[in-house]
Amino acid sequence: MQLKARLMTEEEMDRALKRMSHQVLEGNDGCEDIVFLGIRKRGVPLARRLASNIKAIEGADIPVGELDITLYRDDLSDQAIDINAVVSETRVDFPIEGKIVILVDDVIFTGRTVRAALDAVSKLGRASRIQLAVLIDRGHRELPIRPDYVGKNVPTSRNEVVSVMLGECDGETCVNLFSKDH
Repeated sequence: MQLKARLMTEEEMDRALKRMSHQVLEGNDGCEDIVFLGIRKRGVPLARRLASNIKAIEGADIPVGELDITLYRDDLSDQAIDINAVVSETRVDFPIEGKIVILVDDVIFTGRTVRAALDAVSKLGRASRIQLAVLIDRGHRELPIRPDYVGKNVPTSRNEVVSVMLGECDGETCVNLFSKDH
């Protein structure tokens, strides 16, 4: 893969996440009953950053959980998943019943990851509402799913890859665009 462009620097990501945090507060008339569920892997640190921003704005602690969607994906066959070998990384130590659940992910592409996350959330309880926050919306939806909060819209071709890098996972924080073409 060949680097085509740096889409966001660390500072630009921070600004986008702060804006998204304000939008979450505005869209929900404050932060009462909000919980964040980060979709593993990079959605989790992004959810923590949103919660930290809301703490700085409102002084409120927003619960953050980790959602593992492996068993809910429709792109893996039953033979590809060994139920005994899969260790769920879902960590939600608070009730979601009656809460406003905001799913957080790094990139939305086809919408299939979000569909799997919705299935996973339904196993945890009945939320009053489920919303979606993504850092990058790159288009090419295959399902009728649209994020409520977007850091940046980036039109892409199908032979491009958007790579979100976070210090917590990758040692560096930025968003890059790569071409699959040689």
